[in-house]
Amino acid sequence: MEAGEMVIRLPGRSSSPCGFGETTVLRHKEVHHFFFVPFREQPVYSTRAHVFQIDPNTKKNWVPTSKHAVTVSYFYDSTRNVYRIISLDGSKAIINSTITPNMTFTKTSQKFGQWADSRANTVYGLGFSSERHLAKFADKFAEYKEAARLAKEKSLEKMELTSSPSQVSPGDIHSPLTPPVTSDLCRINGTGDDVTLSDMSPNSEVPSESSQNTPSLAHSPTVTKHWEAELAALKSNNAKLTAALLESTANVKQWKQQLAAYQEEAERLHKRVTELECMSGQANVIKSHKTELNQTIEELELTLKAKEEEMEKLKEEMENAKVLQSEKDALTEKLQETDTRNKDLETRLADLEQRLEASQAEQDTFRKNLKTLLEILDGKIFELTELRDNLAKLIEGS
Repeated sequence: MEAGEMVIRLPGRSSSPCGFGETTVLRHKEVHHFFFVPFREQPVYSTRAHVFQIDPNTKKNWVPTSKHAVTVSYFYDSTRNVYRIISLDGSKAIINSTITPNMTFTKTSQKFGQWADSRANTVYGLGFSSERHLAKFADKFAEYKEAARLAKEKSLEKMELTSSPSQVSPGDIHSPLTPPVTSDLCRINGTGDDVTLSDMSPNSEVPSESSQNTPSLAHSPTVTKHWEAELAALKSNNAKLTAALLESTANVKQWKQQLAAYQEEAERLHKRVTELECMSGQANVIKSHKTELNQTIEELELTLKAKEEEMEKLKEEMENAKVLQSEKDALTEKLQETDTRNKDLETRLADLEQRLEASQAEQDTFRKNLKTLLEILDGKIFELTELRDNLAKLIEGS
């Protein structure tokens, strides 16, 4: 089998235990022809949002399924009157939810909304860039939900009008493993009498023209043995036909199971084709998003370079700050030493001032004593002068 081929099992007889029929290989174009055409879906509304799913373990926390905002689209299947919400992150379908009348879209905040999908057994959440986008998405959800409800009601009304109880007789069901009952099979012991299912009951009586025309022969031992053999043969054939009917019923159940399996396979292929169609339809959008992402990456790279340069400048400033801090510490130590020296000098200055005051007091005292001594000396000198004058006068008088 080549890469890219899809395998579809078609109905048919098979001897395998699984009961599937012959295997037919359909390539991509054939799958597109058989499934894409009858199940074509078209996008009717698209927006961008961040996609989340509820944590399956805690059922409380939100788990992001997309790293950035992705396109979320409503798709309409005109063949089945079905609306679906589909979103792709690259080639992976992160949302594939069919809208049903029982669903409800709830706004939990100004920019966030959620809805539960019982088929997918999860809760989806969408984070929008603005309240307007959230309101628009919620309005579309309500509109398509109402359309789905009306389509379901119309479908049920149509089924009620067109449906009628069908009566199928057991004789119309033939087993695929056993040939249908024919007139040759129902001829008993070469008598040429045709027997149908309605005639083949254990208590049935076989009509005979000979028994009606000649009642005396019905009491003869030979005729009695003949009709007993006919009755035993009829019972045997009745048992065989009952077994064939049961086998047919079992085969019908098996065919129903196979049909359900085929429908599941067709649904899976339909979803896959829808994903491929969505990918193809969003090619231009993806290209534009890619261009936007490239521009955003370039802007982020430029911003990163600017941040790196700013970091280098900050590192240099940090180094300068460290140098300044060390100089500040050295100056602080010197200032402390200077303060200590100033305190010592102030103490010495106070001592010197005290000594100077004491010395000035001593000098004042000395000056006073010296002045007193000079006054006494002046008096003595005056007295000696007078004495000298007196002596001179005495000498001159003698």
